Amino acid sequence: MLKISNNVTIPESEIEWQAIRAQGAGGQNVNKVASAVHLRFDIGASSLPEFYKERLLAWSDRRITTEGVVVIKAQRFRTQEKNLDDALARLKALILDATVEQKKRKPTKPSKAAKRKRLDKKTRHGQTKALRKPPTDG
Repeated sequence: MLKISNNVTIPESEIEWQAIRAQGAGGQNVNKVASAVHLRFDIGASSLPEFYKERLLAWSDRRITTEGVVVIKAQRFRTQEKNLDDALARLKALILDATVEQKKRKPTKPSKAAKRKRLDKKTRHGQTKALRKPPTDG
């Protein structure tokens, strides 16, 4: 069971994982040991509440395919168990991130003092640049 919150859990039967060989340098074990984990989680066929499913399917993330399957590849650690734990933690984090409500932005305007300060700074900067010009004979 993967516990997402107090009320939401995912049974292990809904999470498919497969051990694969990790990429990159690994010394003598690289071609013998399948320590990386390829995790797949079908959002539509899961027992998640509808709110979670809708938010995940609407979420634009490269780990979610067009068919609504979350694919996570974990190969950070040297052991299969640690990589599986890492993949499950990343799945949980993805689900939690998708369900966080974003605060609505309140549009604001700069104050008169801020506008005046900005224009004064621009004027001073322009004067500094004007002083760098070579003198004109006239």
